[in-house]
Amino acid sequence: MTHSYLKELLGSFSDLAILVIGDFFLDRYLEVDPGLAEVSLETGLEARQVVRVRNRPGAAGTVTGNLNALEVGQIRALGVIGEDGQGYDLKAGLHASRVDTRDLMEVSGRVTPTYTKPVLITTGKEMERLDIKNRSPLPRDVEDHILTALENLLEEVHGVIVLDQVQERNCGVITDRVRAGIARLAPEYPHVVFLADSRSHIGLFRNVMVKVNREEALKAVSRNSRTEGGKCLDAAVQSFMERTGRPVYVTLGPEGILCADGEVTDRVPGIPVPHPIDIVGAGDSVSAGIVSALCAGASCLDAARVGVLVSSITIQQIGTTGTASPAQVLQRFEESPQEV
Repeated sequence: MTHSYLKELLGSFSDLAILVIGDFFLDRYLEVDPGLAEVSLETGLEARQVVRVRNRPGAAGTVTGNLNALEVGQIRALGVIGEDGQGYDLKAGLHASRVDTRDLMEVSGRVTPTYTKPVLITTGKEMERLDIKNRSPLPRDVEDHILTALENLLEEVHGVIVLDQVQERNCGVITDRVRAGIARLAPEYPHVVFLADSRSHIGLFRNVMVKVNREEALKAVSRNSRTEGGKCLDAAVQSFMERTGRPVYVTLGPEGILCADGEVTDRVPGIPVPHPIDIVGAGDSVSAGIVSALCAGASCLDAARVGVLVSSITIQQIGTTGTASPAQVLQRFEESPQEV
């Protein structure tokens, strides 16, 4: 990849329309000042003092935030939130990052998934998180609405990023029925780039590209397999390609990204960055970079290169979910000690 090609590729992102379907969370950061700590008269326990509250879109909202930072032209959100204050704050954050939320359903009886993250202002270290999630199955009529909206939007977008964040099966937006609908629709729209990322169910996707980390990939290999190390990872990648019929991306942390398209398997090396680093949201930034690049006409390998560049920038942003702009990506490319 040359500097001029990368600049041209990034410049074309403004012409793209990308849909993000899945679990939109609110990330609520509570900045705690330990120097102001009090003791509760009622319980005798420490009462941590919050001096600032920051709200940001999380999970699928982290993906849209990265698409916005990369200056993708149109960003659409398809998902489900509750009729609550967290949903109001989430939509405000999405609107601030140019996300079209017309298809983000507000459903009575559902809560807006929220990660509440106390953070020490002295160190930026995150303390024990408090999670709010839906723990009952998504209603069938809501699934129907999601599938109808998805099919209608496919005529308007260049790419679809599927973000399956909820571990409890069928309790998030990407239920078994919605996943089956995606598998059915993807081959009918070959001009649309589909990429799926899932915390717990990545092995259930079909007919779409998948992005997994090393640990997720290795779970695809039978526990009885006697292959080890690189052979085991190769077997996992092969297993995913057989299941999906599409290219596979495996994030390897500081070692970069493995890209397999069915013909060749290549690894884009990671870019060393100094500590401290914060890997929260790094995978979502990789998804945004890869899909944007693919929609703009990049090869699978060059898309992985963009993913490595983007994530090397986002992990240097401490105590928040980082993003990377085209200017930052170009600068990182210029500073890289080796060819990306």
